[in-house]
Amino acid sequence: MLWTRWLVLLLCWGATGSEQQADERGAVPAEVRSDSRRERSPPPVEPLDFGFVPAAVYNTHAYYEPGSMGILFHMVHAFLYMVQPNLFPKDLIVKVIQQNMGGIKIEEWRKPENVVLLLQWIQYESGFLICATFGVVFVVLIPIIAMCFCMCRCCDNCGGEMHQRQRKNADCHRGFYTASLIATTIFIIVGVLIALAANHNISSQVKSTRRLINTNMRDLKTFANNTPAQVDYLTAQYTTAKNKVLSDLDNIGPLLGGRIHIQLEKSVIPSLDTALRMAGAMRETKEALENVSSSLEVLQDGVGKLQASLSGERASLSNTLSDPACTNGAVSHTCNTIRSTLSQLGINADFSKVPDVNHALANVNTVLKTDLSNIVQKGYASFNDTPRLVKEQTKNIVAALPRVKGMLDKIGAEITGFSKMFPVEASLANFTIFLNERHKAIESYYPQIDQMDFYRWIACVAVLCMVVLVLAFNILGLLCGNCGYDKQATPTTRGCLSNTGGNLLMAGVGFSFIFAWVLMAIVTTLFVVGGNVEKLICEPLANRQLFKIIDTPFLVHPEKRNFLPGMLFQNPNIDLTLGGMYRECYDNNGLYHALQLETMFNINSFLNRTVYNRDLAKVFDSVQVDLQGITLLEQAGRDNLINFANSGIGQIDYQAYLTEVNKGVTLIDLLSFCSDLEAQADQLPRGALENALRGHASSIRSIHREQVVPLEQAMSTLHQSIKQLQKTSNDLPVKVTNVLSAIDAAEYLITHNASHVVKQETKAYVQGLVGYFKQYTEWVKNSLTAEVAQCKPISNIVDSMEIVGCSFIIDSVNTFWFGLGGCCILLIPSIIFSVKLAKYYRRMDTEDVFEDGQENWN
Repeated sequence: MLWTRWLVLLLCWGATGSEQQADERGAVPAEVRSDSRRERSPPPVEPLDFGFVPAAVYNTHAYYEPGSMGILFHMVHAFLYMVQPNLFPKDLIVKVIQQNMGGIKIEEWRKPENVVLLLQWIQYESGFLICATFGVVFVVLIPIIAMCFCMCRCCDNCGGEMHQRQRKNADCHRGFYTASLIATTIFIIVGVLIALAANHNISSQVKSTRRLINTNMRDLKTFANNTPAQVDYLTAQYTTAKNKVLSDLDNIGPLLGGRIHIQLEKSVIPSLDTALRMAGAMRETKEALENVSSSLEVLQDGVGKLQASLSGERASLSNTLSDPACTNGAVSHTCNTIRSTLSQLGINADFSKVPDVNHALANVNTVLKTDLSNIVQKGYASFNDTPRLVKEQTKNIVAALPRVKGMLDKIGAEITGFSKMFPVEASLANFTIFLNERHKAIESYYPQIDQMDFYRWIACVAVLCMVVLVLAFNILGLLCGNCGYDKQATPTTRGCLSNTGGNLLMAGVGFSFIFAWVLMAIVTTLFVVGGNVEKLICEPLANRQLFKIIDTPFLVHPEKRNFLPGMLFQNPNIDLTLGGMYRECYDNNGLYHALQLETMFNINSFLNRTVYNRDLAKVFDSVQVDLQGITLLEQAGRDNLINFANSGIGQIDYQAYLTEVNKGVTLIDLLSFCSDLEAQADQLPRGALENALRGHASSIRSIHREQVVPLEQAMSTLHQSIKQLQKTSNDLPVKVTNVLSAIDAAEYLITHNASHVVKQETKAYVQGLVGYFKQYTEWVKNSLTAEVAQCKPISNIVDSMEIVGCSFIIDSVNTFWFGLGGCCILLIPSIIFSVKLAKYYRRMDTEDVFEDGQENWN
């Protein structure tokens, strides 16, 4: 019907009109495509959140677990495999279909190719043919044998003579026949139970069929009702990409300017950073010069005072050593030792001749009157103002924003309008009505199905009752015969109960002859039909070999490659197979992907040609950004750097400072001198001389603490400042030149090469906008593949048909004939054992008589 095609077409709402729209807009030039390949990879695009497509929940669970019946089913499958161990004849069936064997006339059977196919088919069916031949022979021979058997017994042959020979092993024979008949009867009962279980399983599974039909219909309705909402959701999410594009266009200054800023800052920011570091070096230089100047004053003043203090202390110590007490022999040696060290009490460093740094400090102070840091910060601010400049110079883009919005709205309207071209809701409404009608029609057949199943159940029970009747005679005959059998009675004097048992066994033999051929005819028919259905339909359907036959290229027509697309789309050349569609639906993928509609209705092609148009690209061709107004370093800053390089810090005699600093304040460590002096005093006898020496040691310690330690601290500060100045002044003109060169290069880049950067970043910016649409089209493609119109109900229908047709019906039918066939075959030994055993229970007309007092033998 027409609406079924619309149902397929609605799932590819980006279908055929894309070619016409492509003609209206024009194809993308080849040179544009080649240029895009040479461009650098675009920056990562901000991911968009399109949400989740409304999902459908299906309730059908197409799975069947036979339970205890599974054991019987496996037995039947094993038997059928023994009968037919050949592989599924896929190639043979394909040849038969392609040769159109059903339409061949009788005279055409003699053609060699048809004869070969017939022989191959006979070879494949050889197992079934042999078994069917056995069944036919059984059906034909059993009535003939029964007739001959009756006629033979009427002539007192075949056990018809009512006379029993007396043998000594008669009891052994009777026991063997009794045991054999019991065993045969038990096996027949097992066969009846198997057939009865299969018969009951069919009736019980008919009710499960209703559950599968209801859930499959409900899932199809869910599929039909949920698909329009899913399609509408896909089209509505175009707004997400459109709004993001409009937002980026509205913020073109910060975004595009930010991109340009990021590209330029790789060269600009390092040059400004070096200038800013140079401004910091100026301040550090001033601090170092001030430290040198102040430390030098402290050292020059402190060294003079220290020189006077040490000279006074040396003279006072010399007077103490002139004491008469130092003339004694032992004391004089100690005094002479101390006197020899007096020359060490003096200063070592002399800062009076070191040149000062006042001239360089004055120059640096003059340089610092110009705030280089503030000038550099202005350069930062000017460069960071790039987004504002871009915004001001892209006012034409902002002015064109309503026009761009109109174009995007038009694109969205085209997408929505194109999806509305298909009567989705009407088609799905018709489909839902069709499902409801079919469901009601199927439900209307439920009473008839139940009635037919009841008749079938009665028929199968009636067939089994034939076997049960034979079993009843056999069981009653065994019971009566064994219970009434008297070992002492002669064949002519057997009791009534024993005779009844024998008659019942013979009645069972009679009914066996009457029913056996009828039962075997039923078994043969069901075997041929059910066995072939299992091997040719159910088994290949379970392993999906049947799909391969249907999917064989050129199966139905030599000019039509594939059957399924030819039926659905009237285009048999599409590479769509039933097996592939089933696998996709089994995995619950979208029908768009399962039917490979992208080969006919390429949604990506439609969206690409609809969304990416030249009108939108022309808006950005007019982007012109001029960054010549950016000034990184004013002339005052440049002059400031040059003046700093010429400030004279490079002419300072740093070596003279370092030479004096490295000498130390005093010739000797005063604390060591004091310790040695106290040690010498300890060698003197107690008295005024010893006390005087200890007093001098204490005075020298005070000098060290009060004068030497501050001088050492000043020398340390001087040393650090000199080192810092020396490091700063090292190649200072070269450093300043490098800073100015880097700034010049950055300004040249901004002034002359910014256009290239602007074009490059404008393309990247446009690619970012296009990236949002690419995200949308990719999301639509993925959603159509996996989420929209998930076709699990279609595979569930196939699986449900397999469950109902094969697991519910065919397996049960095959199990029925398997059990009934075993009963039919066992009726033959049952007849033989019953005839043999009846001879030992029935009352005979004559018996063997032995004279001369000999006993009669039973």
